[in-house]
Amino acid sequence: MASLPSCCWRSVLLLSVLLVAMDQMAMASLYDDIEVGWGQDHSFFYMDGPDDNQTLALCLDESHGSGFHTKEAYLYARFDVDIMLVPNNSAGTVTTLYLFPVDVPWEYHDEVDLEFLGNVTGEPYTLHTNIFVNGVGHRVEQFRLWFDPTVDFHTYSIDWNPKRITILVDGVPIRVFKNQEKDGVPFPSWQKMKLEGSLWNADDWATQGGRVKTDWSAAPFFANYRNLRVAWCQPSPGVAWCGDEPPESTWFEQGLDAAALQNARDTHMIYDYCKDVNRKELPKECTLD
Repeated sequence: MASLPSCCWRSVLLLSVLLVAMDQMAMASLYDDIEVGWGQDHSFFYMDGPDDNQTLALCLDESHGSGFHTKEAYLYARFDVDIMLVPNNSAGTVTTLYLFPVDVPWEYHDEVDLEFLGNVTGEPYTLHTNIFVNGVGHRVEQFRLWFDPTVDFHTYSIDWNPKRITILVDGVPIRVFKNQEKDGVPFPSWQKMKLEGSLWNADDWATQGGRVKTDWSAAPFFANYRNLRVAWCQPSPGVAWCGDEPPESTWFEQGLDAAALQNARDTHMIYDYCKDVNRKELPKECTLD
């Protein structure tokens, strides 16, 4: 009988322990809200911390990685997840958190991406963000995280409402993509999307443009997710749902810390597609305001 990767043996053991513990739990849980969509043999749940937080570990070895998605799809919501990234030499690995639609052809799909690009030991992670609308992406913005994301959990958020998409790190806004459809800029506004996460090998591009490859002698690699919170978008009083919010409403302008956003972009952004002088043509949103 062929031997299984060590992460897979551990997954079987810890998942069994969790299932026993869950028999005594009545509250909603990470285990209840998501399902592992691929690499089931490379993922496991475990209880972590003084509060016994249900945590999902995704595993990557030379055979393959793993990924999950929420059971429910959403149209306008805020998603918060705590993640601890792959430590030490994570070069070539990519840990992700993203929104992706259900049963939409690729050429028409919308998507909101956070991809954490691994690096050699001692070098910082890059947070690679991108937004696809109607199958078209190329809206990349990249940031250096201002902390070590491998020694503890940090909160990563996507706040999606009819006026804008905001990406936050530990509550600090780092990117806003506005709804400028009135000016001819497409915006994700009709596709229900699930929150997904994964850990996979992308050493053809992820680290220093693919020059640094994954060191499989350091495998298995682990990324950990916990404390998923999803809050449906709330419209202003008297409005039935967020999609019916009047165009002139300022309801969704509340709560955005513009100063914190500007500071994060000035301090931590390392690439902005709207300022790429090598692009032959800038997207329309880059020429507005």
